[in-house]
Amino acid sequence: MPLLEMTGINKSFYGVQVLFDVDLKLEAGEIHALLGENGAGKSTLMNILAGVYTKDSGQVIFDGQVLENLTIRQAKELGLAFVHQELNIINELRVYENLFLGKEEVGFGGALKKKEMIAKASDLFSSLGVDIDPTVYAGSLDMSQKQLLEIASALYADAKLIILDEPTTALNTDEINSFFELIRNAAQQGTAFVFISHKMPEIFALADHYSVLRDGHLIVSGKIEDTSPLELTNAMVGEMREVDNDETTKKIGDVVLEVENLSGVGFNNVSFDVRQGEILCLTGLRGAGCSEVLCTIFGLLPVKDGSIKVKGELLNIDSIKEAMQKGIAMVPSNRKENAVISCMSSIENTCISEHSLSFRKQHINKKEEIKRYRPLEKKLNIKSECAHDPITSFSGGNQQKIILARWLNTDADILLLDNPTQGIDVGAKSEIYRLIKELAHEGKTIIINTLEIPEIQRIADRLAVFYQGQIVGMLTNEEINESRVMRLATQADYRDSAINKAEKISIKEREA
Repeated sequence: MPLLEMTGINKSFYGVQVLFDVDLKLEAGEIHALLGENGAGKSTLMNILAGVYTKDSGQVIFDGQVLENLTIRQAKELGLAFVHQELNIINELRVYENLFLGKEEVGFGGALKKKEMIAKASDLFSSLGVDIDPTVYAGSLDMSQKQLLEIASALYADAKLIILDEPTTALNTDEINSFFELIRNAAQQGTAFVFISHKMPEIFALADHYSVLRDGHLIVSGKIEDTSPLELTNAMVGEMREVDNDETTKKIGDVVLEVENLSGVGFNNVSFDVRQGEILCLTGLRGAGCSEVLCTIFGLLPVKDGSIKVKGELLNIDSIKEAMQKGIAMVPSNRKENAVISCMSSIENTCISEHSLSFRKQHINKKEEIKRYRPLEKKLNIKSECAHDPITSFSGGNQQKIILARWLNTDADILLLDNPTQGIDVGAKSEIYRLIKELAHEGKTIIINTLEIPEIQRIADRLAVFYQGQIVGMLTNEEINESRVMRLATQADYRDSAINKAEKISIKEREA
């Protein structure tokens, strides 16, 4: 008997049908890849399974039990866990408190057994190979540690099925390999996984089976070994979509941004300049300093030394407001914590930065907001039923577009994009690539931090490669390839040279 059978699932929101007779089946210990573009219905289907939404029709059978009117609490009690792409960590609680939230261990008089919970958390992390101090506040963890904490919490709860929504977006290569080993071990013990991802290498490295959704319909399902990345991509988008390769010559103007001997949190002595209409990409291993450089230019992190000039004028250190006034905008990574204002609509999220710049206006003009929003909605292909819908009702890709619209609405000339295609499917990525190139043709100056080498090859005019907080290489588009970039990012050539030199010295010493 399958662990999970979802049959003929239908779901509508406000009269708009989003799922059409969708089926999904999993065996115990199976790793099942659930694929589709943003808005295809993946999250809706999983939210029905997790008790967040109720289905309109169809049947859900889990572990031999027919589930009706399922709640989130009931789903957890049955052994269903959902690790969302937008993490549900409470930063103000300590790590062990997040781990035991809702299942606290108590003693006489209801007193919490803190020492016991801390010890159990330490044992769990140790068994999973996770290096996290259970006593620190969760807000002090980096994104990869928060991701691992959520996964550890699901495993600790003895979940029979764990839904993983883009779980590797904040992990580096070593962490991904360790994470995959953790998943495989859990699967061998009988835990089933639904793995939502847009990264084909990961899907083919981890999953046993797959299902593809498109526009709310189940398109195809089967064994991973019987398909290919190209076939899955075609199933997801309907046809292969390539980035718009505009061969017209782009005009590169004068230097707009100059960074000179800049040092800050996580990097030091960084220098580069960017011209009008140019796309400069930054890359390096996680923690190399790329994201911190962008945050420092925007005033989010302090400058320790050096200078930043915009059109020849010094930028006031540590001032986000002045950065905005100078025409600098930033789309940060981790949009849930750093960008999306969940209590506001899409149009309010779009217009809020412009209101900060025009703070002397005493009243918000709703008609003016709509007038400014509509062209951006069309330009970015933001898919929505109503501009006044809450931003949380949008897919992750559309949320990202709304945050970009926020800054285009300020008429910013310099765009800092920190991992802008995080959690975005292959079709939406092509839209983002096209948009970035279009903005550069319009004269915007764009700096992007990304780890995606194919992405860099498609859009970058130049690439700055970082290693341990410093630029170790500056490549033109023609010079960019994965091997060269990785050798620079890991300093493999330098280490090999140093090892060879040490071996030669050792041989000479032995001969002497």
